[in-house]
Amino acid sequence: MKIVSLAAVLAFLALETSAAMVLIDRIAIIVDEDVIMQSEIDERLRAVKAQLAAQPSANAPTDEALQDQIIERLIVENLQLQTADRAGVRISDDELNQALGGIAQQNNMTLDQFRVALAGDGMSWSQMREQVRREFAISRVQQGIMRRRIQITEQEVRNFLASELGESVTSDDYRLGHILLDLPSNPDPADIRSTRDKAEALLKRLEAGDDFGSLAIEWSGGQNALSGGDMGWRKSAQLPSIFSDLVKNMAVNDVRGPIKSGRGFHLIKLLEKRGAKAEGMIAQTQVRHVLIKPNEIRSDQESQELAKSLRGEVVGGRDFADVAKLYSDDPGSALSGGDLGWSQAGAFVPLFEATMQAAELNEISEVIKTQHGYHFMEVTGRRVEDFSERFKMGQAENYLRNQKFDEELDGWLREIRDEAFVEVKI
Repeated sequence: MKIVSLAAVLAFLALETSAAMVLIDRIAIIVDEDVIMQSEIDERLRAVKAQLAAQPSANAPTDEALQDQIIERLIVENLQLQTADRAGVRISDDELNQALGGIAQQNNMTLDQFRVALAGDGMSWSQMREQVRREFAISRVQQGIMRRRIQITEQEVRNFLASELGESVTSDDYRLGHILLDLPSNPDPADIRSTRDKAEALLKRLEAGDDFGSLAIEWSGGQNALSGGDMGWRKSAQLPSIFSDLVKNMAVNDVRGPIKSGRGFHLIKLLEKRGAKAEGMIAQTQVRHVLIKPNEIRSDQESQELAKSLRGEVVGGRDFADVAKLYSDDPGSALSGGDLGWSQAGAFVPLFEATMQAAELNEISEVIKTQHGYHFMEVTGRRVEDFSERFKMGQAENYLRNQKFDEELDGWLREIRDEAFVEVKI
């Protein structure tokens, strides 16, 4: 019997192992401190080709041309994601779930139906979540960088507001309901009188509380009749001239008419309004609070008991501000005696907001628990402020910022691409 040498056995095993090895993935590109895998390029290529297949073209690009474009796009995306990681950008599961729910809703699907549709397109749920997460992170980085790079001066804003374009951009928007009672061609006085009487009868029904949309569907001869007379959102300059002057002095739910034109008699209702005048008057609340958070050395129960004990001391006469400075776990307000300043609706989490809105002035609330911990609060003031001028300034600034956004973003992306270390290994 021949004795097989150890070297021969090892050589045989090495050949067997080598034959069994299968390449699963490989590094395709090194980008600064990260890498892009070949599977990412292949996956993006499949998605783009599927998209192009749905829109056939006589001059479809080659795979090589598509891959070159995809590689460059992935490099720039990767650099932005690295910036997001360094900046501590984190996208929560709740944000992802909400975004995916919104995408499903836009496609008239439930989440389960959306999952099935994705699987049919060859994309897993985890891949979709990762794609949305990347898009969110990149968007936040872009917004943050552009806020620092784009500077809009107050003089620029005022110059824009003084221009014809600025006046148009910042003018209010109106959503009108419209009922038209048509006159016949070449009407005689009896036709006019009869149609006016019908319009006035409908006006009385509306004033008595009848539904505008239902009456529009039943009686209107206008082109929006089947949508309940809804004309959609328009600026006053986009409305028929016989309506544009009226709407400026109407409050939401006001009805005007009958308004005579060459076509007949009109009834209009202001369904909604938005803009500086509509949103300028804002109710604000001034509140202060004490927050007690559970931590490594204080349990949830102990935190609740401490909050109740401190509330009792304040009710008994101890100074609220002193208690907040000594005990509150909200670093943003503790040094100012717990004062959260003036805020408008929607600034706080729902339970805190509801408690604040229900509280009487200068009354110490009961202890409540939110995701932040245990609070008690005191509402120290309420007011309604006219923010119409500030609102218009904000609209103008946003418009000017958006005008500069794409150009400035392209400049920044070129900068980070030029400064990056990139090695394409394929």
